[in-house]
Formats: sequence, structure tokens, C-alpha cells
Amino acid sequence: MAREMMGIYVASATPFNASGEFDGKVLEQLMERNLSEKADGFFLGGSSAECFMLSHEERVAAFEVASQFKDKADLIAHVGSLSTWEAIDFAKEAKKLGFQHIAATPPLYYGFTSEEVANYYYDISKAVDMPLIVYNFPGNTKREFDLSDPVYQKMFTSSAIEGVKHTNQVVYQMERFMVLNPELKILNGFDETMVAGLALGAQGNIGSTFNCMLPHYRKIYDAFLAGQIDEAREMQHKANNIMAAFCKVGLIAAVKYVLQTQGIAAGDPRKPFVPLTAEAKAYVDKALAENLIM
Repeated sequence: MAREMMGIYVASATPFNASGEFDGKVLEQLMERNLSEKADGFFLGGSSAECFMLSHEERVAAFEVASQFKDKADLIAHVGSLSTWEAIDFAKEAKKLGFQHIAATPPLYYGFTSEEVANYYYDISKAVDMPLIVYNFPGNTKREFDLSDPVYQKMFTSSAIEGVKHTNQVVYQMERFMVLNPELKILNGFDETMVAGLALGAQGNIGSTFNCMLPHYRKIYDAFLAGQIDEAREMQHKANNIMAAFCKVGLIAAVKYVLQTQGIAAGDPRKPFVPLTAEAKAYVDKALAENLIM
């Protein structure tokens, strides 16, 4: 049975070994550590996992590793794909493995109509008899959900959709989702806007840097819930200083580098990403030393 969807969710990275192959043992180690740091859940196979650079088999293998934690944390499987057929296949695998939730980006690359996008979500939901979390990441998908479109209004108020992973710095749109359908679960997807998202009513947060600095964000989250808004805001500023450094040198490469310094052999990001230079590592180290709260 699905838990109440709220709290801190790690957008889990995909560890690779020295040969560039998926390393399930390291993913298990990373998830164990994040659980000890009080993660409420995990988002598997998302952007932080380099999802669209993984093979179909690797994405399923990551779901299999994560499924052992289904009784300890809330699990969300990202099943998004270019084709409805493949997305349904991922969704079936996730459901079979006991994932409590599934999420999907809209279909990419082609200029699909709103009707085609809506049918993609309806078809996935119907195929597995589960509602979806819409992974709203227009910066990467190049797909904006125009909430004045009746097709999207119908979709976001249908039983096919249970929530939105709002990876969009336009927090106004987050609030519009809530107004359109107050029953939607809203998970803020930009680490940089955690406090803003919580202030607008987001139930939880899914973040890439939670892999390597979850205790910092746990303190932000707990401070906000305790009404310590000034403290939460100050810690958010520090987190954003780190995020600015990560993004300057390459977010996924930076997360993986920091994990390696913490004893998690996450490996290098998959090409065409490149690992950090010595200069970039020193820049990240300095940002962490000056801002990270552990």
C-alpha cells in the first residue's frame, strides 16, 4: 500500500563501475546511506540517474535493486520514454517489483499535440491500473503544460494523474496545479526552491543533490515545518551556493564526484558528460567547505 507521499525523496544517481557498467551493489550502498540520513523515499530512473543514457535493461535493473527497500521507503519509478509502448513496459516492471508510484516525463523529441501527450498518460495508467506522477521538467523536455488548455485541464483532474514532480523554477505554475486540482500531490523538483515550494504547499521534495547532502536539506525541511522560517531560508541560501557551483561545473558530474569523496564509488557520468577537472573539483570542494551543513 502506498504511503502518504511527502517529505524528502532522493533522485538517486546511477553508479557505474570502472568499465562504465551499472553497479547495483553501489546503488544499494547509496540507498542504505540515504535511509540512515532519514530519506523518506527515492525517485529511481530520473534525470539524476542519467535515465535516457541507460539501456532498457539497466533501467529495469535499477528498479530491481531499489525494490528491496519498498518496505522501508516510498519508491517512485520514473518510466518515461519516447514511446508509450516502452513506458508501459517500464511501468509493468515497476508495479511487479512493488513500487508504490510511477512517474513519467511527457514523450520527447517529436512535437506531440496535447491530445497525444494526454493519451500517453492515460494509456500508461490504464495498462497498469495505477495513476501517474507527471514529471514536469520543461527545461529538459521542452514541453510546457499550458493549464488553460482544456485537454490538460481534463488530464490533471482525471484519475490517471495522482501528482506532479514540479522541476520548474516557475513556482507560480506549481500553485496553479494546486488550484486546478487540490487533490494532486505536489513534489518540488528543484533543490534550489525547496523553501519556496513548501511555502506554496508542496508536500515534498525530490532532489539530485540529496544523494550527497541530504542532511543539509533535512535540516531545511524540518526547520520549515517547525516554523523556523529564517533558519530554513538561511540554510537554503547555503544550499543554493553549493548548487550554483555544481551547476557551473556540471551537476551530475559534481554529484558523482562528491559521492566518491564520501566513500560511495559512483563512478563517472556517462558520455557525452565528462568528469570534473582538478580545477573544477577544487571549486566544488571550496563551495562545500564554506556552505555544507552535515
